[in-house]
Amino acid sequence: MDSPMCLVENADGELHVVPGAIKYLMGLNQQVIVVAVVGLYRTGKSYLMNKLAGKRKGFALGATIQSKTKGIWMWCVPHPEKRDHTLVLLDTEGLGDVEKGDSKNDAWIFSLAILLSSTLVYNSRGTIDNQAVENLQYVSELTERIKVNSSSAASSSHDDEEGGDAQFVQFFPNFVWAIRDFTLLLEIDGRNVTEDEYLEHSLELRKGGGKKNLMYNLPRECIRNYFPSRKCFVFPTPTTPANMPHLDSMDEADLCGSFRKVADTFCRFIFQESRTKTVKGGHKVTGRMLGHLVNTYVETIAKGSVPCLENAVLAMAQIENQAAVDEGLAVYQRGMEEVKALFPVAMGQISAHHLRSDHQATQAFMKRSFKDENGDFLKALAVAIAKHYADLLNQNEDASEKKCASLLEKLSAPMAQKIKEGIYATPGGYELYCNHHDNMVAQYRAEPDKGVRAEEILEQFLKEKSLEKNSILQADKKLTENEKKIHEEKERSAVLEQEKKAAEEKRLEMERTMEDDRRSKDEKLKQMEDKMKEEMKQQERDFHRALECKMQEQKDLLEKGHKEKADLMRQEIEEFKKSNTPEKEGGGFLESTVMPVLRIGLDAANTFFQYKLMRGAFMK
Repeated sequence: MDSPMCLVENADGELHVVPGAIKYLMGLNQQVIVVAVVGLYRTGKSYLMNKLAGKRKGFALGATIQSKTKGIWMWCVPHPEKRDHTLVLLDTEGLGDVEKGDSKNDAWIFSLAILLSSTLVYNSRGTIDNQAVENLQYVSELTERIKVNSSSAASSSHDDEEGGDAQFVQFFPNFVWAIRDFTLLLEIDGRNVTEDEYLEHSLELRKGGGKKNLMYNLPRECIRNYFPSRKCFVFPTPTTPANMPHLDSMDEADLCGSFRKVADTFCRFIFQESRTKTVKGGHKVTGRMLGHLVNTYVETIAKGSVPCLENAVLAMAQIENQAAVDEGLAVYQRGMEEVKALFPVAMGQISAHHLRSDHQATQAFMKRSFKDENGDFLKALAVAIAKHYADLLNQNEDASEKKCASLLEKLSAPMAQKIKEGIYATPGGYELYCNHHDNMVAQYRAEPDKGVRAEEILEQFLKEKSLEKNSILQADKKLTENEKKIHEEKERSAVLEQEKKAAEEKRLEMERTMEDDRRSKDEKLKQMEDKMKEEMKQQERDFHRALECKMQEQKDLLEKGHKEKADLMRQEIEEFKKSNTPEKEGGGFLESTVMPVLRIGLDAANTFFQYKLMRGAFMK
């Protein structure tokens, strides 16, 4: 993407997605690391985003008191350090813009930035004083504007979320506070402190009750609870006040050296520490999936409802999983085109192509699908592949029948001509006919690449010729009646032997097909089980990360003397543990619940496949 484009438009008090931006995301299959910047208008947010993009210009830098960014703007660039990842930069409309008059969408834009990002940068100017913290008023409203579980989405009560704030910690982005034009010394009580220590000091809670302390503590508690992973950067003024309006056109070398140093450290931190965007369940998000999320969240807000992480993931899963089925089937069909062009082929050849293509199709499905908890979409892929494979088997048999019939017609043509000429209607003609007949069958068997119906078509041919052969036998004056009976018995034995060969051909084909079917099912089960185990491991990692953060927060509260708040935090941690039941985190849950359901579904797909084969390919 050469330049930023508007992703969410804020016009006439309404939020709308921009179709062109969504279309771009839908074509982006790489995993994304999403960095959003929020803050008051005219605090230099866009400069930071341009710096992360490695460009001097891109996001508009306002040189006046007017806000330049409206809605949410997006810039997708290759990640400078992580291969096969795209860095998505979201520059949001400045909060508190007096020109808007109606600031009702400020809270929604702030909420969208949290929902969409993996790292949230809050940009402010001056110092972290009480006013700076209060400007983050939207943090205290998050539980009214974002729900984690669908069961609580319709309710306005924060208590409906099992595990309280800990639920949000699992899915909220890392928090970075960027303080611009910082002119103070980093000292507390005469002691030098780091930027992070300065931030933590600014977020300390006051002891005691009273409305004043409650109002003071509320935004700080929210920041501490929702964003346990916090980082702070303090930027000195980049240049003189006279040069500030021309910041976007100035050379880096002309900026303050200390400012450049902090800016470089800030970018390095963002590049190295920002995680790949994930959604509930630990699923990593691609650009295409991010596009679905933007659509879902903005449409929900437009309807006057509260965005719900679980509902958004479920809606996205339905779309992505159906697309994964379609993509998997397309991979299978492309993989079978090569062997299809060679029809007729032996069963071993089409079987090898089928297993390889089926494996590749399942891999493609697994790569794109997620939250297919009962395996419904995998079963749909299995049925679709089974249908296509059964159709290919029938096509291969038809091609084999056509080739074999044509070959026999060609090889038997000289004998048909001799019959017309009466060559075999003489004493000893039957022996001559048998010699020519045996030579013709030998030539037929020697012909390569006849396909899977070679013996069956030969059987049908021999049965058709048996009346002709018997007529020549009975007309041969050289043979006695006893010799004719011996030849008749010999012919019946030959026909019976050919029937056995044709039946054996069918049996081997059926066995091979059933074996392919079993191996295909086992392959799908293994890939699905591996995927589910990895997803459960990721969920467990997210759970323990959130748990560790909350336990550290409880410890900090105790150390600061906030025993009552620490007790409340302990209760919240216990609720959070209960809401993440251990039986759903291990292989036992998979083996006892999920995999049996999936096996039944795949068996149903196999039953369909077998029925189609018996009704089609093997009942001809």
